Amino acid sequence: MKRALILAAGLLLAMPASAQTFAITGGTVAIGDGSQPIANGTVVVRDGRVVAAGSGVAVPAGIRTIDATGKWVSPGLVVGLAPVGLVEVSGVEETNDTVVATSPFSAAIDVAPAINPKAQPLQVTRAEGYTRAIVGPEAGDSIFAGQGAIIDLGTDMAALMQPRAFQHVVLGQGGGRNVGGGRPGAFAYLRNALQEADALKQGRDDGFDRQLTRMDADALIPVVEGRIPLFVTVNRASDILTVLGFGQEFRRIRLVLVGAHEGWMVAREIAAAKVPVITTALTDLPETFESLASTQSNVGRMRAAGVSVALQTTRNTAQEAGNLVGLANVPGATGLDWGNAFATITSAPAAIVGMEREFGSLLPGRRADVVIWDGDPLEVQTGVEQVFIDGVEQSLDTHMSRLRDRYRQSVEGALPKAYER
Repeated sequence: MKRALILAAGLLLAMPASAQTFAITGGTVAIGDGSQPIANGTVVVRDGRVVAAGSGVAVPAGIRTIDATGKWVSPGLVVGLAPVGLVEVSGVEETNDTVVATSPFSAAIDVAPAINPKAQPLQVTRAEGYTRAIVGPEAGDSIFAGQGAIIDLGTDMAALMQPRAFQHVVLGQGGGRNVGGGRPGAFAYLRNALQEADALKQGRDDGFDRQLTRMDADALIPVVEGRIPLFVTVNRASDILTVLGFGQEFRRIRLVLVGAHEGWMVAREIAAAKVPVITTALTDLPETFESLASTQSNVGRMRAAGVSVALQTTRNTAQEAGNLVGLANVPGATGLDWGNAFATITSAPAAIVGMEREFGSLLPGRRADVVIWDGDPLEVQTGVEQVFIDGVEQSLDTHMSRLRDRYRQSVEGALPKAYER
């Protein structure tokens, strides 16, 4: 109870003082919880929280009203594990903090201090309708990538919502390569690391030399205690079963599978273990030996088996979710209906990090992360018109939009445009 009260107080303090009260009327409303879109709906926001959303919702007298007739209204999209805010230009090492290749630390790596709310990719992501992000590091020369964070994509500098929200580990062929022992080496390394963290938690000293630094072992204690989830990147079906076995060995660990390109082959086992999955929608080629059975039906088949699935954010992820709807109409393929496809980029990623009561849907009490679109958000040609985070309207201005506006109607002059001031 004490922890819940402290968390509630922290979330209250994090609410912007300028949070607005308003209603959005007349649009097609997508709640984001797996339900189908609602025509001619209303969304009411008060002091930065959603009061109500749906049909037949009364608009309180005297509040600002936004007419969304002919448009769509939805919760903000949630980035499902990407380095948002950690990189400005991926090819320029000095601006890329996604991976710490030669650090003496591994599990202790914490991305929170490196997040830059003013990074242009973050601002572009916001302009695409995303309002929250699960930010994760990539593995360097260890199986452990480090600790990820939950952030909002607002225009202010207070992006961090929850630091050290999860631990990310890479197994399979990538993890085996990093520890120099193939898959057996990677699994042994992970098992030993978890045992060391568990021993440290209990104050035991068994006399053996330790594999981890003290900081790395400290960072794994919340994992073995089940206080934060362990994100495991793994793709091959047999590797997934091995990872599920870790859940049986370390009973309190909260596993989340990342990738899982062959997840459909062991979907019933994943569902039985109640382990959620973050994956991509359109991976259907055997790009690696651990993804030989990739198929675009992976998400649909896992969902049909009862697995909770969120989409890992890449380029055009909303459109990838739309393709899952199209797959439902292809003979022999397995896709999703519209409501469940939209949930893979809204409420599902929020639930995986235990924040479904804060964001990811327009259910009453959620943070007022609201997006107004000029059409169906899962269609490729749809654009974003307005974005609200915590009830505060956000700028959609980006470096890209300024370049577009600058050259849209450029006039030939004596000097190139770069010389103008």
